[in-house]
Amino acid sequence: MPPRRKLSDLDRGRAIGWLQDGVAARQVAQRLAVAPSVIIRLKQRFQATGRVQERQRSGRPRVTTQREDHFNQRQAMQQRMATANNIRQRLQATPNTVVSGQTIRNRLHNFGLRATRPVRGTTLTANHRAARQAWCTQHVRWQRQQWAQVLFTDKSRFCLEPADGRIRMWRRRGERFAEGAVLEQERFGVGSVMV
Repeated sequence: MPPRRKLSDLDRGRAIGWLQDGVAARQVAQRLAVAPSVIIRLKQRFQATGRVQERQRSGRPRVTTQREDHFNQRQAMQQRMATANNIRQRLQATPNTVVSGQTIRNRLHNFGLRATRPVRGTTLTANHRAARQAWCTQHVRWQRQQWAQVLFTDKSRFCLEPADGRIRMWRRRGERFAEGAVLEQERFGVGSVMV
């Protein structure tokens, strides 16, 4: 489910302008990629108060500033395997900042970051990468008949001494194989059986 889009003050002003020009609420919602109910509530608020800004909401005040939220995002992207508590400790090194690990997780979720298990990949040297690039370039124009003569096989490795598989890292949707999101491991670090 895509994150909800929040309208800026500029978008709210544009929406009111379109509504006053006679554009239907549903069309305004389509132009701004929001639900029609958002535009209807905006219109009602403007008619009642004459303003497009949201009213002050009740509830607990936000404990982090926008700058601190961006600091948290930068920390998670630079050190993808840092836990929310690690990031919290770095943030609390600044004076007058007390937050929980859950708050850090919530802020990172707002940026589209989720803690997920990393893809395991073998360590590739520059020579490995160059050889793979050359192979792909050489075979990029192969036809279906040529590929029909190739047999791909697969094998599974079962570790005799498995490592703890609960390592998590921060990444956005679609970053599964991104450069910093793959946990590189030595391929034959512990005893294993190939099947």
